[in-house]
Amino acid sequence: METVSGVLMLVLVLCGMSLFSFKAPRGRKALGALSGAACATFLPEAFLRYAVGGVFNIEYISNIGEVMGGLGGLAAGALVPLAFGISPVFSIIMGISLIKVSLLPAFITAYLLSFLIRQIEKRVTEGIDLLVIILVIPLSAALIAGLIQPVVLSVLGVIGGTILNAVEGNPYVMAAILGAIIPIVGMTPLSSMVLTALIGLTGVPMAIGAMTCYGSSLVNAVLFKRMKLGSKSTPLAVAIEPLTQIDIISSNPIPVYMTNLVSGIISGIIVTFFGLTVPVTGMATPWAGLLVTLGNNPIQTTLLVVVLITVVSIICGLLGAIVFRNYKAVEIDNAKKLGTPETMVTELEN
Repeated sequence: METVSGVLMLVLVLCGMSLFSFKAPRGRKALGALSGAACATFLPEAFLRYAVGGVFNIEYISNIGEVMGGLGGLAAGALVPLAFGISPVFSIIMGISLIKVSLLPAFITAYLLSFLIRQIEKRVTEGIDLLVIILVIPLSAALIAGLIQPVVLSVLGVIGGTILNAVEGNPYVMAAILGAIIPIVGMTPLSSMVLTALIGLTGVPMAIGAMTCYGSSLVNAVLFKRMKLGSKSTPLAVAIEPLTQIDIISSNPIPVYMTNLVSGIISGIIVTFFGLTVPVTGMATPWAGLLVTLGNNPIQTTLLVVVLITVVSIICGLLGAIVFRNYKAVEIDNAKKLGTPETMVTELEN
């Protein structure tokens, strides 16, 4: 029952993201900012703290990565208002107000308060508006984030419980469930890195997370290329880190999630069959996870697994593009994701 409830919760989260992208005011721009915040914090943490500092035992680099990984709230709090075209000074105030808040609650808080800041900018005299922002935004941010964070953590707990429940069962059933869930969570604001770190996943389950995320990066690269999602550079960007294209993914959920689901199940079973392990948590990320897996397992076995998953992922990506060739993809202008200076000026004028 716990597995079913966890999967249903994940489906609700994915549906909520897609609905937010399509229907929420400035939803796509906000999701673009969220992906930028995740890439600016979680990705450096994965590479510096684990892939470089952990594998080569360099404590100084590990500490830098750890600090950066803890600033997701600040990054989301600053980038979301910037995506709205809000003053950089006001955006930084928002970000600093959320420095101790985790990424997703900070994103929701910043999104809601960005509408308030825009009204203050429009209606309050220049100069005085700064004082109003200082008096209103930090207190409002603390109040809203305090209400939202427990809810978000409970959602993570339910999904995490599904993974832990799967770990205790049949190893190949576990592999299929983890292979399906973790890459898909990695394409949501929940973040597979955060989820696996939160529940302390290590060993074979963590290797499944790392290698299926690697496979997912290849699936997405092929799928984006064949379906012409985004610009010419988008397939490379989504291969490096799917969160950079979270707005495109959430706007085209059916082909992306379904193709990754199939690929992830197969890749998870391959990792389990060869018995790869990862001794540190939080490695559910494409390239840092791959490096850590290579550094903690017999090289020949690991390279064989990499080759098999690479072949499976490319084939799944090609098949997915064929199956969904008649799918009407939602096009998004990548150049305007986080707000160029020109679009920021337009937003301010509007």
